[in-house]
Amino acid sequence: MKRRILLVDDELAILLTLRAILEMNGFQVDTAASSKEAKHKMSEGVFEMVITDMRMESETAGYDVIRTARQQSYDPATAILTAYPSLGDEWQREGAQTLLVKPVNTPELLRQLEALLVTHQDAKVRHQQKAPKSEATKAAAS
Repeated sequence: MKRRILLVDDELAILLTLRAILEMNGFQVDTAASSKEAKHKMSEGVFEMVITDMRMESETAGYDVIRTARQQSYDPATAILTAYPSLGDEWQREGAQTLLVKPVNTPELLRQLEALLVTHQDAKVRHQQKAPKSEATKAAAS
């Protein structure tokens, strides 16, 4: 089964190019051209990853997309795509797990996305394994 990604960017050329690259490499890609459209798509579907441009309808529209992604019950991996890598660590505080700097060559982009998906999935598994133990511990303590 193909892994599903939501790709968000207001520049059509970037959106179409990245979509083609990702689809050629085994991903199923949905696209959105604004944070509003991305929020709607996240509420209607399930994605393993959300990749968003930072600057769209506002300088920080990407953070809106990331915050919405972090609220989804399906807990997608999150990445900010930007041509302005001088964001400091603010992107991490806003909930993004990685920063992808445009332009990025295809092998490096795919390496970064695969690494993020593996890391994120491992974290989800660890969290799920800890949750039942902490509930069992609470029950035993009462």
